[in-house]
Amino acid sequence: MVKIWVDADACPVVIREILYRAAERTNVIVTLVANQSISIPRSKYVKMMQVVPGFDVADNEIVKRAEATDIVVTSDIPLAAEVIAKGAVALSPRGELYSPDNIKTRLNMRDFLDTLRASGIQTGGPSALSQSDRQTFANHLDRLLSARS
Repeated sequence: MVKIWVDADACPVVIREILYRAAERTNVIVTLVANQSISIPRSKYVKMMQVVPGFDVADNEIVKRAEATDIVVTSDIPLAAEVIAKGAVALSPRGELYSPDNIKTRLNMRDFLDTLRASGIQTGGPSALSQSDRQTFANHLDRLLSARS
């Protein structure tokens, strides 16, 4: 049975709302994992798992619990790589579907940008989440849930 795990500390509210609606529509359990408490709707399909504060604590909990049939929502590239290695699917809040084919390239780019930032070069952050990003996320999520049901 498919479950959705959400790296919730950095997941935008609008994306969480899409996930809540999908949980109710498909009867799939969505679990938000975060270092802080996040308000969730009353639902037997939406759960909140608060972990102790610390570097990668939420990520490690997701990796520990995710199974090959699961979907993980995260913008964290190393987390995505770990769950893909377990056979799960990783989807970014912007709707990018991470795969065994593209995750190594994404990891390399992340490491390259980290190196630039460490040397003092300003690389800028991601752009604001657009309506197109939300739609892409929702479409990918629907396709993933349909394929796994």
